[in-house]
Amino acid sequence: MATWADVVDIGRSLPAVQESTSYRTPALKVAGKLIARHRTESDGGLMVVCGLDEKAALLEEGNAFYTIPHYDGYGAILVRLDEVGLDQLTELLQDAWRIKASAQLRKQVDRP
Repeated sequence: MATWADVVDIGRSLPAVQESTSYRTPALKVAGKLIARHRTESDGGLMVVCGLDEKAALLEEGNAFYTIPHYDGYGAILVRLDEVGLDQLTELLQDAWRIKASAQLRKQVDRP
């Protein structure tokens, strides 16, 4: 079981990630680009940026992942924090970071 505090801790471990807001709700951004948003105004789920192929695979996986019509055709998955493990959440946030981070930031991380 994960919490928003866990999301923030994971985010802080990634270069240039800052706590912010999106639609007046808590969010994480890398260099101003949204990677995750806590949907406190709705069902409390976590929106995480992802690829469309990954989204489809995650939806097949089980109850921790879902979507709503608003996100149809958009690279984002909704996550039930009370049902996702920390390892999987970390992987999701790292992938979202890679999608939104600049090439320069990604190079800094990928250096041997």
